[in-house]
Amino acid sequence: MKRYIALLRGINISGKNKISMSELKKGFAELGFAEIATYLNSGNVIFSCATDDKNVIANKIELMIKDRFGLNIPVFIILQEKLQELLNHAPDWWGDDNKEIYDNLIFIMPPLSYDEFYDEIGAPKAEYEKSHNYKSVIFWSFSRKDYQKTNWWSKTANSNISDKLTIRTANTVRKIAGM
Repeated sequence: MKRYIALLRGINISGKNKISMSELKKGFAELGFAEIATYLNSGNVIFSCATDDKNVIANKIELMIKDRFGLNIPVFIILQEKLQELLNHAPDWWGDDNKEIYDNLIFIMPPLSYDEFYDEIGAPKAEYEKSHNYKSVIFWSFSRKDYQKTNWWSKTANSNISDKLTIRTANTVRKIAGM
């Protein structure tokens, strides 16, 4: 059995797309997944599964969420060991102890590519934000006090591709990579 992480996009945000984590865990168990754990209330599910096809897994989860909760929620699946490998390639400036900086990891959901992301969102504003793309993720940091001045803050949530992205903080990513 392999250890996977499912990242559900856009649940339990400002009272929208509400999903109980205990009910979500029950749904995962009914799909035959094992060793299920959730982290926070934002759709981070860690589980074990014998299936190797991430698309099959994501489709099963999306259908379960639609049937059980009546919601169309995009799901990004990643092997836990793959997430750990991605974190090993984080730039030095990402995820340090500086509380003035907000560090995020943007997951690009297939079939979206980094080039398509960049074409839609544009370049980060160098004076306010840093980014580094690596494989299917983008390490992104910005000053907490200047977040509204960044180019990406509003565009990652309100663009034509926003449903093909899911974002987690550095702390969340590190936690779920080790669960």
